Amino acid sequence: MTFTRHHKVWPKELPKTMTLPQTSVFTNLEVSARRYPDHNAIIYYDTPMTYRSLLGEVEALAGYLQHQGVKKGERVLLYMQNSPQYVIAYYAILRADAVVIPVNPMNRSAELEHYIADTDARVCLAGQELAEFITPLVATSGLENVVVTAYSSYVREPTDLTLPAEVAAPVQPVTVAGCTAWDDAISAGHAPASYSAGPDDLAVFPYSSGTTGAPKGCMHTHRSVMATALHRALWNVSSADSVHLATLPFFHVTGMTGSMNGPLYSGSTIVIMTRWDRATAAKLIERYRVTGWSNIVTMAVDFLSNPEIGNYDLSSLSTIGGGGAAMPEAVAHKLKTMTGLDYIEGYGLSETMAATHINPTAHPKAQCLGIPVFDVDSRIIDVETLAEKGPGEVGEIVSHGPQVMVGYWNRPADTDAAFVTIDGKRFFRTGDLGYYDDDGYFFMVDRVKRMINASGFKVWPSEVEGLMYRHPGIHEVCIISAPHEKRGETVKAVIVLTPAAADSTSEADIIAWCREQMAAYKVPERVQFVDQLPKSPTGKLMWRALQEQEWQG
Repeated sequence: MTFTRHHKVWPKELPKTMTLPQTSVFTNLEVSARRYPDHNAIIYYDTPMTYRSLLGEVEALAGYLQHQGVKKGERVLLYMQNSPQYVIAYYAILRADAVVIPVNPMNRSAELEHYIADTDARVCLAGQELAEFITPLVATSGLENVVVTAYSSYVREPTDLTLPAEVAAPVQPVTVAGCTAWDDAISAGHAPASYSAGPDDLAVFPYSSGTTGAPKGCMHTHRSVMATALHRALWNVSSADSVHLATLPFFHVTGMTGSMNGPLYSGSTIVIMTRWDRATAAKLIERYRVTGWSNIVTMAVDFLSNPEIGNYDLSSLSTIGGGGAAMPEAVAHKLKTMTGLDYIEGYGLSETMAATHINPTAHPKAQCLGIPVFDVDSRIIDVETLAEKGPGEVGEIVSHGPQVMVGYWNRPADTDAAFVTIDGKRFFRTGDLGYYDDDGYFFMVDRVKRMINASGFKVWPSEVEGLMYRHPGIHEVCIISAPHEKRGETVKAVIVLTPAAADSTSEADIIAWCREQMAAYKVPERVQFVDQLPKSPTGKLMWRALQEQEWQG
């Protein structure tokens, strides 16, 4: 038995199943470069790069990686912001038969240590502005080589666009031992060996923080990455003449799939922004006749709140969509009035390489996750008994499909706990509570897992707590969410200080320390000092009691 309730609203122009290529994800770029060698693959602040040039630089960097001893299946860190170099690095790692470890550029040294230790990575490709956080680890970890690049080296044409500071920054000489300048790596002249990666070989490990312990690597094969690349291309009717605005970070599976892998499969043009800027986005849509734009809701809200937005020609847009949080009805109405387009919401996780559900473009529903996409079987089950539920009944969302990960890297127990067998098929347990309606549309209700969603950024309290326990003045800490007028919810730390720190540590001190230790979106915006934290008779921290108290306020 398979969930088919949504077939009555399935897009008429699309098949309900999709045969995946039996090739590597790198092959998508190779094929597009053969088909459209002189077509622009990338436009970066008015500087174009053709498919021929993109493939040439990918091959050159792949050769360098192999010359450094990178072997098939070896993990390579990719630590930079959206840029042509990100695309080159991603596909070069795959071309070298290695595995991409996409690292959030907001992460800092303490978090990077975990990635290096967990994956045994010896090589990292990094942005120049991030070098200070990763290069010191060459001397203190298993990391052996960091290739450093400045985004400005790929802005080669004059532009009237406002450049982010990281993009405007000139190239700095690379002088740290164990580090290599990007241009030197590209120009080294090392040709890569023939590649052998196929659909069942590992390709990408996006990291997903869980409710306990450190972040876990989601093992994705070329097949699962290929699945969502094709899903998005087909669902959005993407072609070589499509132009995509890339504002979502490539390190995150939604941006990786919708704004990089999908467009490159189609031979489309990707207009890349390193940092979000609503005026620049509007100029780029007008200037390059952008047809598709994937974003998060907070980005769309900011874009539409620009008082000058009416001065731009946005008529080229044919699809706008995303997720991260439910789109407010008033904002969706404004978008529809301005562009004639519905905001197409979708749903997925790092474990599913982005979307398992997307709204059909002809029949979207507001604040809805969408319907299961090609070859996805999704159900609602009872969290405790695992019994399947019917329409309108709330339970845990579980999904089976070609885009679901193999499991968590080096964590067999976590992998076993993340899956359940139904009708002889292996379903991933999302940890999200929801229901489906009579038409087969899925809706989110709550989260089984303990997670904070701050403007689409997922913050896992246990991870933040683990980092904060490094502070010598913190005796105990509990991370909870707090209401926030704009972000919906934000991060709050409830802290018991050590006696030595009690009289000399302020809330501002804690926040400042956190900013140096972790990604900005994880940093507690609010801090509360207490004498003790509530615990159960068995000594278990009763975080839910603090959470409820905060929201009842």
